[in-house]
Amino acid sequence: MTNTALITGASRGLGLALARSLSASGWNLVLTARGADDLERVAAELGATAIPGDVADPAHVERLARAAPELDLLVNNASDLGVTPLPPLAGYPLEAFRALLETNVTAPLALIQATLPALRAASGAIVNVTSDAATGAYEGWGGYGAGKAALEQLSNVLAAEEPELRVWWVDPGEMNTRMLADAVGAEEASAATDPAKVATALHDLVGSRPASGKVSLQ
Repeated sequence: MTNTALITGASRGLGLALARSLSASGWNLVLTARGADDLERVAAELGATAIPGDVADPAHVERLARAAPELDLLVNNASDLGVTPLPPLAGYPLEAFRALLETNVTAPLALIQATLPALRAASGAIVNVTSDAATGAYEGWGGYGAGKAALEQLSNVLAAEEPELRVWWVDPGEMNTRMLADAVGAEEASAATDPAKVATALHDLVGSRPASGKVSLQ
């Protein structure tokens, strides 16, 4: 039987790299991202189902859940960096902070809630992509890091509440992505790890199904 994965933020970066890795192993994929054109190109390349939209939109979350009535793996990879240049917390615009938490914390939980029946039926797995900014005191990263810290604790509690599932909160480390380039500049980002290498490690994690918990991939 073919396994099915739902991956958010799948049009570039780690989401795209993981989609390619899983597709090569025969997985059925449901992919989402805000950039419709890029997502459609990825879906055409991989023979996947593309459902473009914003994970912070409840109607979009419902569409995703309906598209995956049988689901073995949910990857909450979509994330927003927030205000750039990265501001100190003393000057972080509160409306922007609320919007950041909506995308990086509330949206993953909403998608988990919507897909839990299918995941429970399959004894499936959830990957919540986090960051070392969840625990490190990096200047300027307070908004993003606060959201990732909340996502880690959400994952921790979910793992206790859903013992039949695998729940991993995964720190992929610094990767050469557009998001990192937006935060630190293209030159510094280019020295970071290729997302394809991280995706291979994440694919191995999914295949080996270790106990729920926090995982660092670099």
